[in-house]
Amino acid sequence: MLAGAEADLGRTPIKSKTTKNFLDALAAVLAGNAIYYLLMPRLPALARHRLFKEDWGLLLDFAICTVIFIAVKYTRRDPV
Repeated sequence: MLAGAEADLGRTPIKSKTTKNFLDALAAVLAGNAIYYLLMPRLPALARHRLFKEDWGLLLDFAICTVIFIAVKYTRRDPV
């Protein structure tokens, strides 16, 4: 009876699919924004995001976050 409980003692399973998706999206946005802001000083002026503007920098930031989100979902997919 305790053998099964002891095997999973160090793990806390994420039960809700909504919670999993939220954590995946959060990880992608945080990592994507960190990468973009580290790259921003080296980017051309056109690719730099200006505050409260819709510009190419915002699109590039979104693209980086999207690629990371897809990578996270791919690595956490269920085996077939």
